[in-house]
Amino acid sequence: MVKTEVLEKKDTRSGFGAGLLELGKRNPNVVALCADLTGSLKMDAFEKEFPNRFFQAGIAEANMIGMAAGLATGGKIPFTGTFANFSTGRVYDQIRQSVAYSHKNVKICASHAGLTLGEDGATHQILEDLGLMKMLPNMVVINPCDYNQTKAATIAIAEYEGPVYLRFGRPKWPVFTDANQKFEIGKAWKIQDGTDVSIFATGHMVWKAMEAANELEASGLSVEIINIHTIKPLDDQAILESVAKTRCVVTAEEHQMNGGLGDSICQLLARNTPAPVEMVAVNDQFGESGKPEQLLEKYGLDTVNIVEAAQKVLARKNG
Repeated sequence: MVKTEVLEKKDTRSGFGAGLLELGKRNPNVVALCADLTGSLKMDAFEKEFPNRFFQAGIAEANMIGMAAGLATGGKIPFTGTFANFSTGRVYDQIRQSVAYSHKNVKICASHAGLTLGEDGATHQILEDLGLMKMLPNMVVINPCDYNQTKAATIAIAEYEGPVYLRFGRPKWPVFTDANQKFEIGKAWKIQDGTDVSIFATGHMVWKAMEAANELEASGLSVEIINIHTIKPLDDQAILESVAKTRCVVTAEEHQMNGGLGDSICQLLARNTPAPVEMVAVNDQFGESGKPEQLLEKYGLDTVNIVEAAQKVLARKNG
């Protein structure tokens, strides 16, 4: 069983801020741009330490992406920062044309994603961003699970040449990964081995998957948990090897069911080894204002929903 006792909690956006500051000290080519949300994105430490490498674009997200593309053309490594809704939906054309199509070395860093944004409500709780970004050719899409992994991912993407979308969130969440981890783009992290059912989770839902696994194991089941922090490129080998053992799958993500992680895994399985799948995700709905945990419960993204999904796929496998 995995350890899910009460741990230190930190917001993943602070992991981004810490990683960005460390990058600034390591690499003079790293620059940062923000759309009037420096404090919310935890970019203020970088701004204070490196004022000549920080650019405040104001409430002009499209301009920010254009500036970042220009800076990348000049050899810099720009990290843009704003809320996920504004980082993707508001500036999709600029990202498509000036970053993805042009294969610019721009890191699009997005906070306040998903239902766990909470009280800001549906207009800000984007649940479509992973799908929007993964559909763009050349774009890498990353959704880390806690503070430590977000910091490590922020540092790692600076070494990758090309466009990256990095998604993180607002709430304080349990910190359960190694503070000194090495983040590998496209390499899934197996949290524990299992033989009865595979749970593939991403972002905040990794913790929920761990809680669900403990409940399932208490009833005698063997659960494999894999953290898919990189949505694109997907770790096909890790997924297929897991499903070859368990022969049934649950996916868990803080995103629309259409276009997210579950969608990508279903496509992979359809091409290689079809298996029963249940997707724990938002089912074609917008969010609303509320506390993060209340919203996860209401929209079917809680621990109990993962347990129920696992029971459904096990019944289908054994039926």
